[in-house]
Amino acid sequence: MRLHHFHSSSTSFRVRIALNLKGLEVDYVPIQLGWSSGDHDKPAYREFNPQQNVPVLEDGDATLVQSLAIIEYLDELHPEPPLLPRDPLGRARVRGLALYVACEIQPPNNLRVQRHLAAAMGADQAALSRWQRHWIDVGFDVLETQLSRSPLTGKFCHGDTPTVADIFLVPQMYNAQRKVVGADLARWPTLRRIWDACVALPAFDRAKPQNQAGFESPVGH
Repeated sequence: MRLHHFHSSSTSFRVRIALNLKGLEVDYVPIQLGWSSGDHDKPAYREFNPQQNVPVLEDGDATLVQSLAIIEYLDELHPEPPLLPRDPLGRARVRGLALYVACEIQPPNNLRVQRHLAAAMGADQAALSRWQRHWIDVGFDVLETQLSRSPLTGKFCHGDTPTVADIFLVPQMYNAQRKVVGADLARWPTLRRIWDACVALPAFDRAKPQNQAGFESPVGH
């Protein structure tokens, strides 16, 4: 298997966590995303992946895109340890938490939206930071309420073992703490507790952007 990824992409971060939790070895292919002239903007990459994003998992003749689809594929192919609960209610809850991050929090803050805000609306770095912080605050306030009120929340988002919900939450929390966003996790004590439990695990720690080959700390935007 080969994973095309970018060290600071939250979606790539998710799949790296899943691979580590499963104990799977893959070949990592770096794809440089950037404000301008990134690998994802080049015709060759557009031909390879018309979505022009990361991650992309190659497994034999199969080419898979979108982090949730990739992670569920890995979970079905290598069922231990499970990343989704066995019971239907638990699976639905975990998917709901993960999809809230994937569909409601992350998209407004991704690179293509940031670039459009700058190009079409003249947003400068300060405006972009305010935009990102707004959607982080809105999203994390919701997750804090949901997780703090549910008896199904344990050491992690669902019970006492990591699930897909944690895999999606941690990269978003990592990005929220970047200087350009500046979120203080103290505002969300349940999320902070789950963050601490996750990053104490080697599978999460090894997947962090700064632990990837070629890492460069993002500057601006």
